[in-house]
Amino acid sequence: MKMGVLTSKKSSRLGPIVVDLLGSTLTEEDSKRLQHPLTGGVIIFGRNFKSRVQITRLIHSIRALRPELLISVDHEGGRVQRFKADGFTHLPAMRVLGQLWMTDPLNAMRVTTAAGFVLAAELRAVGVDYSYTPVLDLDFGESTVIGDRAFSHDARVVTMLAKALQHGLLQAGMKSCGKHFPGHGFVAADSHTDMPVDKRSLKRIMAEDVLPYQMLMQDLAAVMPAHVVYPKVDAQAAGFSKTWLGMLREQLGFSGAIVSDDLSMAGAALLYPDVVERVKMALDAGCDQVLICNRPQDVDLALNGLPTSYLKAVNATRLEGLCAVGEALPWSALQKDARYLNAKKAIEPYLHSRPVIDPTAVMLQTETKGK
Repeated sequence: MKMGVLTSKKSSRLGPIVVDLLGSTLTEEDSKRLQHPLTGGVIIFGRNFKSRVQITRLIHSIRALRPELLISVDHEGGRVQRFKADGFTHLPAMRVLGQLWMTDPLNAMRVTTAAGFVLAAELRAVGVDYSYTPVLDLDFGESTVIGDRAFSHDARVVTMLAKALQHGLLQAGMKSCGKHFPGHGFVAADSHTDMPVDKRSLKRIMAEDVLPYQMLMQDLAAVMPAHVVYPKVDAQAAGFSKTWLGMLREQLGFSGAIVSDDLSMAGAALLYPDVVERVKMALDAGCDQVLICNRPQDVDLALNGLPTSYLKAVNATRLEGLCAVGEALPWSALQKDARYLNAKKAIEPYLHSRPVIDPTAVMLQTETKGK
């Protein structure tokens, strides 16, 4: 089997729950969770990474248990990048690329495409199927959890650079996951520790934050909704909202996979203390898969408490769309590949650039706060 390439028959066996691992090797507890029929994927964290050889072996051990599992990682560049050592390129924050756009748009597109290719080629070389990227949030100068992860305050710039990043990912055979729908950049609260509330109108959110999704919809294999409540639209956070996920499907015409953000985050747990109820609510609202991270006890409760009827409801076609395309170059061959070497050369001048606060974004937030 080609690494990261799944068949329709195999993807039909995927469950709706994405789990994480305890450490750098598979434990007995990990193996039991991976073999549960409701498990459909694995998300890798920094704690699972010790070296390039080790992470490759870890992923091979996952494949040995269940070859069909989708293996993912939060690997955006900047401060959200799980693999940073032993040959992996520590990519610049997306704001750096947005700032480059302000002075040289064509070069920004070229460098962003190169960054996407390097990101995907390196991950695929060790066996990862896809990364939760690009960030499509707008930088309104308020959110510290988003901040320099966003390309820009300008939806058009976000759209263009995200498109370039997608192009680079696809050159290496990797699909893309846009996040955090419909937008996380306007709120100060961090959904990892709190429940953010965005009081803007639907009209304004659709005109600003949703624009990148509208423009990139046909190229996104997945969308991750935000753990943010938009009370003028729905009392539920977007990832639990039939209203928001219905708009994503029906109004915007999205046909790919909807993957929840981590259901162990406070932005989800504060709404629904019971993890099984959280999983049910997200899946019933329209999510195809849900992430449960950093709380193995919650994973066990969900796997043991979720009815098996949810396995039958999994849309295999949508999940198959997350699979990588084509055969990945092994690491040794990648280091000699001309396209990879040229892409690394293109991004080299920006690898150590430090993003600065976007003064326009700060001004926008000051002018519009409370509207």
